[in-house]
Amino acid sequence: MKPVKLATALATALMLSLPMSAFAQEAEEEESPFSATFTATSDYVFRGVSQTDNKPAFQVGATYSAPFGFYAGAWASNVDFGAGGPDIEVDYFVGWNKDLNDSWNIDLGVNRYTYERASSGYGDIDYNEYLAKVTWSGPVTVGGIFAYADDYSNTGAEEIYAGLSASYDIGDSGFSVGASTGYTAIDAGSEGRADYYDGSITVSKSFGNATATLGYYDTFGSDASELRGASDIYKPGLVFTIGIEVP
Repeated sequence: MKPVKLATALATALMLSLPMSAFAQEAEEEESPFSATFTATSDYVFRGVSQTDNKPAFQVGATYSAPFGFYAGAWASNVDFGAGGPDIEVDYFVGWNKDLNDSWNIDLGVNRYTYERASSGYGDIDYNEYLAKVTWSGPVTVGGIFAYADDYSNTGAEEIYAGLSASYDIGDSGFSVGASTGYTAIDAGSEGRADYYDGSITVSKSFGNATATLGYYDTFGSDASELRGASDIYKPGLVFTIGIEVP
């Protein structure tokens, strides 16, 4: 699921946004077509960038999943983009999720990122992002994602994001380890362009419907170095998260 300011790389403030249909699952795996998530985290990090100015966040989401793979839902979190900026992010998503066989899954969806409680002069930064995800489940679960926005943060800029992730369950211990990397490029035409990479390493432990995760997140690349000099939200850090899914 967040917006982030790229003030030194672009002539205007652009915003980058999170979370999404990762909450959607095949209906046949659900006891009910409805599910909900509740999360507390020491920092809301989206694609390597803090959306809460390195402060805690509380998040909630709800999803409806139909038997033929259709899903729809909403997700919300507090955010902090500085003085006058919005305090709440609410994302709406819809898509189609399907197991192609025992190993492969495909997920196609659209996210609508919206931001509430900004000052009257801050401007509208709501926008749509189109996503395609492929997952392979084996001894290691590997996922790929491609996202595109044609009007990023309502600025007219084009944004693309491509990422890879992998996770491994350690036996029946409930522990798992994961790693991810991604690339963000934002093209605002004559107003400038910014691109950077992000990465993470995580360790998780499940407790029934609850999961605790400790992760290290970072951004890197030439533009990331410049962006770090302008804001701490691009700097690396450890994040602790506890999430609960019901039912």
